[in-house]
Amino acid sequence: MSLLNIQNLSVTLGDPLFSDLTVTLTKGDRLGLVAANGRGKTTLLGCIAGTFEPTSGDITRARGLRVGHVAQYVPDADLDMTLYNKVLSALPADQADFEGWRVDVALDELSVPCELQQTLLRELSGGWQRTALLAAAWITQPDILLLDEPTNHLDLGRIALLETWLTNLPREVGVVITSHDRAFLDATTNRTLFLRETSSRDFATPFSHARLALDEADAADERRFANDLNKASQLRKQAAKLKNIGINSGSDLLITKTTQLTERAAKIEAAAKPAHREKGAGEIKLGNAGTHAKALVTFDDVQVSTPDGRPLYTSGQKWITPGDRIVLLGANGTGKTQLMNMVYRALIGKDSTVKSAPSVTLGYSDQHLSQLTPTDTPMQAIGDFGLGDQRARGLLAAAGVMIQMQDTPLAKLSGGQKARLAMLVLRLQHPNFYLLDEPTNHLDIEGQEALEEELCAHDAACLLVSHDRSFVRNVGNRFWWIDRRRLVEVESPEAFFEAQMS
Repeated sequence: MSLLNIQNLSVTLGDPLFSDLTVTLTKGDRLGLVAANGRGKTTLLGCIAGTFEPTSGDITRARGLRVGHVAQYVPDADLDMTLYNKVLSALPADQADFEGWRVDVALDELSVPCELQQTLLRELSGGWQRTALLAAAWITQPDILLLDEPTNHLDLGRIALLETWLTNLPREVGVVITSHDRAFLDATTNRTLFLRETSSRDFATPFSHARLALDEADAADERRFANDLNKASQLRKQAAKLKNIGINSGSDLLITKTTQLTERAAKIEAAAKPAHREKGAGEIKLGNAGTHAKALVTFDDVQVSTPDGRPLYTSGQKWITPGDRIVLLGANGTGKTQLMNMVYRALIGKDSTVKSAPSVTLGYSDQHLSQLTPTDTPMQAIGDFGLGDQRARGLLAAAGVMIQMQDTPLAKLSGGQKARLAMLVLRLQHPNFYLLDEPTNHLDIEGQEALEEELCAHDAACLLVSHDRSFVRNVGNRFWWIDRRRLVEVESPEAFFEAQMS
């Protein structure tokens, strides 16, 4: 049964986001919505929820359809509510008194600890704030659940719980998910819509299979376009020959035939549609300055402790050598951040516990992009590299920071723009060792794949932390697991993933 029908929907905000979109969502559909940053995913969810008016087109909803919309952020006005009261506020006032039990059920299903339920939302992490929004949407008993980047700020354990929760939803509930987490999309969806400015494509498979089908469809379009242009070119050549013969012989029949061939060629050219060319959100390019050192970083039974001095684990004897792409695995609270901080301090000369080669040049980025100063402009962020105005502006534009944003404070940039700017800063530092804490935060799938390709192509040495399973699998060639107060090397991340996801 159809829950809603989208017909010829278009949204233009300065530039077109998407146009002529036609999609039907039925009961049981779990639709993954995929597009680059800034390409209209959140806007489309707003159209479906009825909070955003499209430029043209229609959305027909089933009678009495209830839509639960889980946005990316808690409204500022709600930050001084407790988590429990935020969820309770989703119920109409006349139901809250006698149906408050729904809140307890929802929070129990989502494994929200009792001590967090009475905590103000502004004091909670982004992950728990997102959980509050999800619970608030769910207790309204929606027929369609819209989830906008639901895995942002979640560790693997919480992602696993969300995957299980979505899998166990009633069969008749429709779900639309926007996400850049490829493994999450594969686990939770049965359809994939690639949202495009024109010719969006819908496949009845999860992301990975749909991506292959999309590539095949685009390649077929490319071949069809080339064949059409070649056919039109052959017709025009044939027409030119006949025209010469017709003029020389005075044959009206050949002149007529020439006109017909030319008209056929024009119709083919007019009907030929070029293959889709995705407009990237900005390039990501890195490098590797190289070094002759055999060991870039050395751990000699280093003791890793909490900030207040409590011991967590020891490192044992370990080395990071050129070409090593080491992923640090561990549950939240086991000390990944502490080890990353120790390496960072060692490489900037503020800690001698961890040893490093004198030739190491560090490229560092953390999950909050704290290496960028919010009050700086993009031009100021790369101003210390001696590029010159024209070169600097060209690099920023290539990274997705257009000219109109280059002299505005970084705080006004989107998360995706700031992430790409951070990657540009890394590139300009010409490092031979990368220290990356959750580098895929704020990057769309295109950006994640570009970062993966750059790290692998340049054989760059790096130590990284990530909750993105696809990224870890694609980049890592060594894996260190913080397990039972020891840092152990394992052959693959799969055992850790299984432990966390169970």
